[in-house]
Amino acid sequence: MDLKQLEYFVRVAELGSFTKASTVLNIAQPALSRQIRLLELEFRQNLLIRNGRGVTTTEAGKVLLEHGRGILHQVVRAKEDLNMVRSTPSGRVALGLPPSMTKVLTVPLTKAFRSELPDAHLSISEGLSISMQEWLLTGRLDIALLYNPNYSAELETTPLLEEDLYFIEKKKDNTPSKAISLDEIADYPLVMPVRPNALRMLVETQLSQVGKKANIVLEIDGVNAILDLIEEGAGYGVLPKYAIKASGKALSFKMRPITNLTGKLVIATAANRASTLTQHKTIQMVQTIVKKIMGDGA
Repeated sequence: MDLKQLEYFVRVAELGSFTKASTVLNIAQPALSRQIRLLELEFRQNLLIRNGRGVTTTEAGKVLLEHGRGILHQVVRAKEDLNMVRSTPSGRVALGLPPSMTKVLTVPLTKAFRSELPDAHLSISEGLSISMQEWLLTGRLDIALLYNPNYSAELETTPLLEEDLYFIEKKKDNTPSKAISLDEIADYPLVMPVRPNALRMLVETQLSQVGKKANIVLEIDGVNAILDLIEEGAGYGVLPKYAIKASGKALSFKMRPITNLTGKLVIATAANRASTLTQHKTIQMVQTIVKKIMGDGA
């Protein structure tokens, strides 16, 4: 058994599919299957049960998966500890960001990462919270920023911020922006992201609790696309303030605070994987940058 075979097995077991694992690992599926089979021959027992829907672990496979995760993590930690001797943490960090945060965080975080961790590599992916939860559990992501995640024993979460949400409309005059109540939102045609976007799910859930239903006339993903449609008079939106600021078109819109509607953003990692030093430092950078952005009134 070598570390590559162990990594291949862990990925296949976590993803439940040779096809998915071959894509993530960038290895041909026949070669991947051959390596897993060699591992099974070495241990003289089956590790995976193959079926039409993918693969599941045998009892032996479950034992190896638990050990394998620990071994691979210890290898990463050993490399980091050796690099720490020369004070240069290394390794790769895969970070997932929701669409509304990507434009705000990508540039300052990348600059800070390169400055503080020059020997490490940062990979940033954009995705919906529900998708990123799955990516955390399958190892595609190490860290993710999630909106309003449901409790899961498989996730470790740390609160990052609680943000007020705003009712967005095309600016027609300079009259002051008055607050709007949650149930009043149901009286307006809304331009919202496609389900299961976390912001949309929050709005629909909160409206249902006051006996109302969102009047969604257009569904489109992407903050800029939503703002373009609002600017054209196609409807109204619900977004956090920093998303409007980051668009560069804040003066084109009126932002009305929504009473009793807030979104919660958390930093999440997989509970079954201990974070490396490089990942810890990345989490600290995210916390610092988000605090500064929010402090600047973004």
